[in-house]
Amino acid sequence: MYEYHSYHNYDLQPKTTVAGLPSAVSEGYPEIIQKLLERCGDRRKTVMVCDLYPGVSPRAVAAGLSGLNACRTFYTDACRYPQEITDDLFRDSLLDDRVFGYMTSKKLQDCFDPSSQDMMRDELDSVPKGIVLVIGTGASFVTHGDLLLYFDINRWEIQLRYRAGASNWLADNPEAPILQKYKRGFFIEWRLADRHKDKLFSSMDYILDCNDDDDPKMISREAFFEGIYQASRKPFRMEPYFDPGVWGGQWMKQVFDLDPAMDNYAWSFDGVPEENNINLQYGSRSVSLPMMDMTLVEPVALLGHRNLARFGREFPIRFDLLDTMDGQNLSLQVHPLTEYIQQSFGMHYTQDESYYILDAKEDACVYIGLKEGVDPIEMRRDLEQAQAGASRFDVERYVNKVPVKKHDHILIPAGTIHCSGRNTMVLEISATPYIFTFKLWDWGRLGLDGSPRPIHIEHGLNNIQWDRTTGWVMDNLVHQERLLSSDASGTVERTGLHEWEFIETRRYTTSTACEVRMGDGMDVLNLVSGRIASLESVDGSFEPFEIHYAETGVVPSSVGRYRIRAIDGEVRMIVASVRS
Repeated sequence: MYEYHSYHNYDLQPKTTVAGLPSAVSEGYPEIIQKLLERCGDRRKTVMVCDLYPGVSPRAVAAGLSGLNACRTFYTDACRYPQEITDDLFRDSLLDDRVFGYMTSKKLQDCFDPSSQDMMRDELDSVPKGIVLVIGTGASFVTHGDLLLYFDINRWEIQLRYRAGASNWLADNPEAPILQKYKRGFFIEWRLADRHKDKLFSSMDYILDCNDDDDPKMISREAFFEGIYQASRKPFRMEPYFDPGVWGGQWMKQVFDLDPAMDNYAWSFDGVPEENNINLQYGSRSVSLPMMDMTLVEPVALLGHRNLARFGREFPIRFDLLDTMDGQNLSLQVHPLTEYIQQSFGMHYTQDESYYILDAKEDACVYIGLKEGVDPIEMRRDLEQAQAGASRFDVERYVNKVPVKKHDHILIPAGTIHCSGRNTMVLEISATPYIFTFKLWDWGRLGLDGSPRPIHIEHGLNNIQWDRTTGWVMDNLVHQERLLSSDASGTVERTGLHEWEFIETRRYTTSTACEVRMGDGMDVLNLVSGRIASLESVDGSFEPFEIHYAETGVVPSSVGRYRIRAIDGEVRMIVASVRS
């Protein structure tokens, strides 16, 4: 039996310490209410505006704040246009597809009827005294009031609420399939909300972490900005989350000490700023905020001038884990070319990627690139027949099956057909647009919900690069490691990515310490071998930061230089950055 090597030191809830503000967090509604009442003072009338990220329940907020004994509560969802109008408004983003949509360019205010807002504003003004609550997504459009509170939540928690029966903000759809809810969130609601939230940061009085309805945590605007400022100037980790899948394996469950009752874990998202949280520790308490908040508030410190100019306020590198150890093959897939994703889905850049093999059994493999002499017409016919259930698709007739071992790095520029085989533990290093996977064949499986998984043969065939055959794959995508330096401090190798991909990856191996000189951009890294390493400041600007085996960390652009120090024997660190 294969033995999974585990140090049992993977941190499931990493925290970033904020110095100088030990009492910044108010935890739970009783404390929050006390703080708010102190702010109200002896005002005759206080209008308290509670603006919510979509996914936060207005009724739960109202119930939590009931101790304020508000004389009136206004729910601004009453000012929203009916669903048939907003569906028509966003028809160009919804598209007729289970998975994909088009990134909306509209604004949150477009969802509201101005005349209804005017009427609510007039009614609000007519209240003579007492505490008045204005609650809802976009509540600040009605008024900024005397106190503005923003109730934030991360996208993973939103997805869990979808699964538990929550509707989208713009739809009454509690029974809708999760893919439909996710599509509305991804292409419409989260885009609207981030643009709106970004404009509110400087005027919020308080920000609340609402990932737990029963135990919210609140910090002031000043504490929020100081926390984000400090975090963007030293290495940090985001909070990972894990999810099962039809092909999922057993490696993460054992190595990361996850819930043994789960059948499997397929994905870990440990480095996806659009989805992950950063936990800011103030004294003995912490708040969990979307990592997107740092990307929006401190883009230069985090990304660097060059990346900000190229990508805007988006974090362009993604690290995640794919576990098929004692599991099954991933779906056979391809990612869209840049021009295709721009024209079809409104994205700026595409999902070029790579598979770094963290661990593997003897029979591990990756399917990648086409075999020589493949006939596209025959391949289309066989894919369509397989999808119709008439036959099984013979993957090995068309696609190369490449054996892989631990620490191999397989490069996968967009347009390359690929998938990981069973018995691999993959660190996937890629560009951020992670939703755009065109599945061509899923081995005849159903999803965990018992429904067929989405297949996009037409999209896939429109993007497959038919000249990426066996010879080209072996010359360009497999075993491309190059030694850059070797001295007493260790070795530095370039492991990828392909010249068509904007991400550069280097592997640092050391038993002592080696220095990393950053360009004008951030580094994303993972300890791929060894129990523990320390990231150290060259100029003393931050305290040493520990990275444990298989953990992903971020080094903001503002750091400039740092050292990787081995703590307990030799370590290997894979470091990704945007190529100059």
